[in-house]
Amino acid sequence: MAKNLTGIDLIKHYQKDLSNGPGVYRMLDFNHNTLYVGKAKNLKKRVSNYTKYNGHPLRIQQMIFATSFMLFLTTKNETEALLLEQNLIKQLKPKYNVLLRDDKSFPYIFISSEHDFPRIEKHRGQKKRNGKYYGPFASAGAVNRTLNTLQKVFLLRSCTDKEVEAGNRPCLNYHLKRCAGPCGGKISKLDYAKLVVSADEFLRGKSEEVQKKLSEEMISASKVMNFELAASYRDRIKAITKIHSIQGINPEKIKEADIFALYIDSGQACVQVYFIRYNQNWGNRDYYPKVSSDMTESEIMEAFLGQFYLNRIPAKLILVSNEINSQTLMEKLFTQKLGKSVKIINPVKGEKKELVFDGLRNAKESLIRKMAENTTHRKLLLQLAQLLDLKNSPERIEVYDNSHIQGAYAVGAMVVSGPDGLMKSEYRKFNIKMEELENRDDTSMMKYVFTRRFGKKTPSQDLKIPDVIVLDGGKGQLSVIQNLLIEIGYGEIPIIAIAKGPKRNSGQERFYHQNNIQLEIPSDHALRYFLQRLRDEVHRFVIGAHRQKRSKSIMSTRLDEISGLGGVRRKNLLMKFGSTKEVSKASIDELQKVQGISSNLAKQIYNFFNNYD
Repeated sequence: MAKNLTGIDLIKHYQKDLSNGPGVYRMLDFNHNTLYVGKAKNLKKRVSNYTKYNGHPLRIQQMIFATSFMLFLTTKNETEALLLEQNLIKQLKPKYNVLLRDDKSFPYIFISSEHDFPRIEKHRGQKKRNGKYYGPFASAGAVNRTLNTLQKVFLLRSCTDKEVEAGNRPCLNYHLKRCAGPCGGKISKLDYAKLVVSADEFLRGKSEEVQKKLSEEMISASKVMNFELAASYRDRIKAITKIHSIQGINPEKIKEADIFALYIDSGQACVQVYFIRYNQNWGNRDYYPKVSSDMTESEIMEAFLGQFYLNRIPAKLILVSNEINSQTLMEKLFTQKLGKSVKIINPVKGEKKELVFDGLRNAKESLIRKMAENTTHRKLLLQLAQLLDLKNSPERIEVYDNSHIQGAYAVGAMVVSGPDGLMKSEYRKFNIKMEELENRDDTSMMKYVFTRRFGKKTPSQDLKIPDVIVLDGGKGQLSVIQNLLIEIGYGEIPIIAIAKGPKRNSGQERFYHQNNIQLEIPSDHALRYFLQRLRDEVHRFVIGAHRQKRSKSIMSTRLDEISGLGGVRRKNLLMKFGSTKEVSKASIDELQKVQGISSNLAKQIYNFFNNYD
């Protein structure tokens, strides 16, 4: 029976009955945690490689030894097996696979075609709306900088369609020369359409033509002594030049390509990714996949590409810094995704080689910087472990704070720090329900937050237990939280409370541990600054959450009390009439003219403000 077998014996047991067709195999440990996911053109032959320890690096030997269960899925072909493998890796995050820690979609610039005066904006997600999409851009910063400059050059509006339709005078952007002013009738549909065409030409790589047109317009304005208009054209030309300087490398012969450059040092890897669209460099992004020191460059690059394009559309040309083993297979998969032929090339000369080399240089510099930062950070974690007498350096530090105004708009927050720094994907906000509190003070609020955090455990997700907890609070909060954690079964977690110094002076903070023991940390010690930075980060995060909650509440009006009047209709009413007070003065006929307001709803609104039954 397989249930009593482990390691090589277990693998041999399964291998005997496997098919010679393609599929995916999974190795699991005694607790059913997935150790490794792999694909195979021939399952039987591939799994047979694990029936001996010799010839494998130590990492694989450990994996084989820990294997207590195996699961298999057969597929129609190897391409399907590759796709399934990448899906399972992303879902299960196996210990012995290359792991790409990234779930963000790339931003695009979007120009709508649904309005007479199209809007230019940043877009993420599915492309469902009618209009033109330009991208992807490698980072939000790259697209924001480009958008900012495009508004200066082409004067396209950034406000919503409703704001344009409701406006009868130009907004501040018009006076700042960042919009042509369609809402105030400052530009005709025809002239605005010309601006849209120019923006489209620029984003499709025809920047020289656009720049030439602007230069001609500037000269024409100068000839008729309209120097103010000429100056505006001059500023727009400067803005175009600025975009090119930000973009850096702009290849002449390559219209479209995705570039991947991998650099490895001391068992750590950095992959620099950047995109070329319409002969323009649209930003770069660094990735730091989880790898082992014995992994080859080909193995890492192949795994990275598979996971990277799992939910993304590839370019027709993919340039890589090193060859991959399953190149033909991956080209076939990406071709299916794109619907056009996709080529993966490891260039050896020319402009393509220069692009990859530039990416490789940047990947090396990025990894060196990160390793230096991590070294310092890990030293601080080790010092923290020594201070708290921990056996190991902490892998997860949770920091807590709350914010409110005399009990109103109360919100709690948790930020998380790990071996590589702040883990922003793990941040969490807690809306505090004041009616559920014993008292309306900070201590009761903090107790409420911790009850929410540790009091519930969903069946689908294991509770992540921190190695250290940091509180923005004094002895009182420390005692309450310590007793609460003991009560719910997490009393072993060490806690640090950071109390404000005399007269709330920054730099004079006092640090308390369990049982209100004061920790002696010198005023100039790096560990003190580290804990202060964690405190400041949670304070920044919770203040932002509090302001957001307060703003949302302030924006609520008496219209919220009307049954059947949703957010869209409320917004339409306010856009039409300007304020709740003006809505209250409106007649039933006037209310009916607002989009989404039926005759019955108009009567209901009118009766609400006029106290009619």
